[in-house]
Amino acid sequence: MSETKIPYKIYLDESEIPDSWYNVRADMSVKPAPLLNPGTGAPLTAEEMSGIFCEELVAQELDNDTAYIPIPQEIRDFYKMYRPSPLIRAYCLEKALGTPAKIYYKFEGNNTSGSHKLNSAIAQAYYAKKQGLKGVTTETGAGQWGTALSMACAYLGLDCKVFMVKVSYEQKPFRREVMRTYGADVTPSPSTTTAVGRKILEEHPGTTGSLGCAISEAVEVATSTPGYRYVLGSVLNQVLLHQSVIGLEAKAALDKYGVTPDIIIGCAGGGSNLGGLISPFMGEKLRGEKDYRIIAVEPASCPSFTRGKFAYDFCDTGKICPLAKMYTLGSGFIPSPNHAGGLRFHGMSSTLSQLYHDGYMEATAVEQTAVFEAAEQFARVEGILPAPESSHAIRVAIDEALKCKETGEEKTILFGLTGTGYFDMVAYQKYNDGLMSDYIPTDADLEIGFKGLPVVPGQA
Repeated sequence: MSETKIPYKIYLDESEIPDSWYNVRADMSVKPAPLLNPGTGAPLTAEEMSGIFCEELVAQELDNDTAYIPIPQEIRDFYKMYRPSPLIRAYCLEKALGTPAKIYYKFEGNNTSGSHKLNSAIAQAYYAKKQGLKGVTTETGAGQWGTALSMACAYLGLDCKVFMVKVSYEQKPFRREVMRTYGADVTPSPSTTTAVGRKILEEHPGTTGSLGCAISEAVEVATSTPGYRYVLGSVLNQVLLHQSVIGLEAKAALDKYGVTPDIIIGCAGGGSNLGGLISPFMGEKLRGEKDYRIIAVEPASCPSFTRGKFAYDFCDTGKICPLAKMYTLGSGFIPSPNHAGGLRFHGMSSTLSQLYHDGYMEATAVEQTAVFEAAEQFARVEGILPAPESSHAIRVAIDEALKCKETGEEKTILFGLTGTGYFDMVAYQKYNDGLMSDYIPTDADLEIGFKGLPVVPGQA
């Protein structure tokens, strides 16, 4: 079909919202390594996990074989408030770059949370409500996940306790207030309200926090408070499963016009955005049906994929959570207080880590100032102010488009724009004022985290 017939925005009909989530693990010949009990070193059982997570979410977490898992109608009805989300052809950006590349982006910022996080928040809150729980606890980095979960909990009448990474709590007060508006209790992490928080503060006085710290506190509260369970906005298999609606919709929209992407790009912090976008495309690649170049983009200040180790590690700084085999910088690694708060986790999804380890995708790390340069360029020509996290993908999409300009290749690029940046104006202000700096950890900095990796039999 002629490209002139492709509209700026490709919308699916409401009836085309996926009726099932796609589980990419079903098509992986090498499955992600199991979570381990930190006390025994044995694979975590469903019974052990049910003390932390909701029962149906435990089943989804452990399911390596079911390719398609039906989405409950109640969740699909909630999705209809903001889904399907548009797939946008970046004609203006293409023109500004003077590139022969065709650029598409899947925009997930069209809801109050301003991000893709609501796709999993409503699912996890739904299963908590179905189980008869009183409430849930969680952590949040930049605040998108906490906002999304507070929205879902308000909708379903659940209590919501959020531990927000301290640097983001201070840099993004308006996102914090959105959470409180939806009824959530928001605590800066690390805090003095939990035993693990007090321990972290004692060991790291003045720390600006990390997702690993906040996870420890949220899990402690969930496991010590009757009627509560812990929910997580990224990293876990179940979260990537729920986020597959992004990729399923993107693929359906492209298929309508006979478009096949050559390059698929997503930002990578814990893996929810990247995993959700690439899942159906990765499935085709795993099955040998098509080939795609898939690029994970992470901040140079927290380079899990590009400089981390593929090893079992704690998912949290307090070392109370299960061990996951992933690309990690060590649970004791505290990232610099950069402005991509949602990408400040020390590790990466076990599913994505295995795919990366097996060579099915590549990764690159980019510096903060280059990310904001791309964000402003995008905002000026495409009319959307992007979140710092999503802007990592924009940076590399622009770079790949410029390579096409040099070579004359007409490649098709798809990236995920999974959030808006309207609550990130402190970051934009620092960039505009020339006060933003880049921090790249030294090998010595990373070695501190690596020294804290747990001893697991069979792991070097």
